[in-house]
Amino acid sequence: MTPIKKEYDLDKMKEIKNTYPTAQKKAVGINLSPIVIDYFKALSDESGISYQKLIDLYLLDCVKSKKKITLKWGR
Repeated sequence: MTPIKKEYDLDKMKEIKNTYPTAQKKAVGINLSPIVIDYFKALSDESGISYQKLIDLYLLDCVKSKKKITLKWGR
């Protein structure tokens, strides 16, 4: 086992590329209906996962399954 040094020469360190670029998040502003927020907050209370993470997971599932929304306007 190699002992931990008290000091390291940071000039000799090499940059390591992030091998998980898809794990990065991007902050966005989005307007959601109160009923949507309440729904995901209730799910959050049940699951212990933050409501923002639940919304992200749901949208990721839509992306992976290539789900498309169907809109029908009145007439």
